[in-house]
Amino acid sequence: IMNGIILFSIPLLPPCYLLTHLLFNHNPCYVIISWLQQFISNHLTVNRDGSATDATTIESEMKLNAADNGNNELEDPSLGPQLLAFVIVATFGYRATNYLVPIIKSYTLRKGISGKDMGKRGTSLEDKDVPEALGIVPGAVFLICLIFCLVGYATSHPSKLLDCNSALLSVCFMLFLGFTDDVLDWPWRYKLVLPTVASLPLLCCYTGSTSIVVPIQLRPLLMQDGALTIFGKVLCYFIVVDENADGAIVNLGLWYLLYMGMLAVFCTNAINIYAGINGLEAGQSYIIGCAVLLHNLIEIKHGSYARENHLFSAMIMLSFIGVTMALLKHNWYPASVFVGDTFCYFAGMTFAVVGILGHFSKTLLLFFIPQVINFLLSVPQLFKIVPCPRHRLPRFNAETGMMEPSTFDCKPGEYQWLKRRREDTSVTNLTLINLTLKILGPMSEGKLCTVLLAIQILSCAFAFYVRYYLAQFFFDK
Repeated sequence: IMNGIILFSIPLLPPCYLLTHLLFNHNPCYVIISWLQQFISNHLTVNRDGSATDATTIESEMKLNAADNGNNELEDPSLGPQLLAFVIVATFGYRATNYLVPIIKSYTLRKGISGKDMGKRGTSLEDKDVPEALGIVPGAVFLICLIFCLVGYATSHPSKLLDCNSALLSVCFMLFLGFTDDVLDWPWRYKLVLPTVASLPLLCCYTGSTSIVVPIQLRPLLMQDGALTIFGKVLCYFIVVDENADGAIVNLGLWYLLYMGMLAVFCTNAINIYAGINGLEAGQSYIIGCAVLLHNLIEIKHGSYARENHLFSAMIMLSFIGVTMALLKHNWYPASVFVGDTFCYFAGMTFAVVGILGHFSKTLLLFFIPQVINFLLSVPQLFKIVPCPRHRLPRFNAETGMMEPSTFDCKPGEYQWLKRRREDTSVTNLTLINLTLKILGPMSEGKLCTVLLAIQILSCAFAFYVRYYLAQFFFDK
């Protein structure tokens, strides 16, 4: 439990630091010192030399520090109160979800919405019914929190009201789809089509640019000496190359909308197929949510031109992190509830919403590096190139108490490209979870989840390195 607390404090600390900085317009260290000073000495303390220093002096030092740093957030005096309101609502979301999950799980058990934990086979917990589809609780609480946030946000940002309503509609649709999938077990073809339908409200109200910036190294392929190349002329049949920008900007038009629709489908299903052990679905969503929030706060703090969009995304992410943290508390190993497809679809669509309406869809994909790798590994099985069992989660060895890579059977001469030895009659299932076990060896379910989430944290850290450092070598500053 202590390892879990430490693990989940790591992704939350950076956004908390920036959030405190934005809330109080000061360095958090100065804020904390001020609070301690007021509490200990009742606004007055005596220095070693006998001189008095009161809270007013510290406040002055805080203002000077803020002025020296040239904080852009001081330009908008309403920013702090708005963020504070979002934090209060997110806190309510955490408390409400944490309170309701134990209550609602009794209702799902009563209605038979439960399952067996396949990672506990051969143990005393093998036949225990575990409540399923508990993602409906954080999903419903999240919608309530978002509605409360929108009351104030839409008042101060009336131009974003359409975005707010489309976000609610898309998330609500996917929450409904996920819950019906847990109850009715939809075929995979519906799981691919319906997220596309759910993304239509987002695409219909999308008013941002459909242009992208071409990396510096690729621009000569489009234009040279002020004229389009042959390749550039061919591309102009499908897209628009901005000749005034010397090939630096390309307008994708409808292709960009198609890309965003596919992004929504990917986000909802990527979390769903990268699952199967206690705490992984909620854990990866929590870490990605913290990464998205940190990105939003960085852009807000440094006065990004898309500041309003990032504030909109931060509003959504704060509530999402609150409800997900509470769900994770009950889903962590050993899980007392299963999140189900309900949470996976709800979380995926929430990320798609902030990525599309926040206008940082490419950065969002950087936070999905493990999910992208897992999807690419899974392609042969997802498209039936090789056999795909219904469950590809790791196999639990009751004798050792360890999780081991799961396999599917085959003939000695089949699928040589997936085998080490020709005579093998089994092949490891193609998932990142099984690949991790194959590389690092068998481990307990709790440790496996911790390792996978640590990989998620490192991947998000690498994403920030790419976004804020490596990007300068490929794009103009």
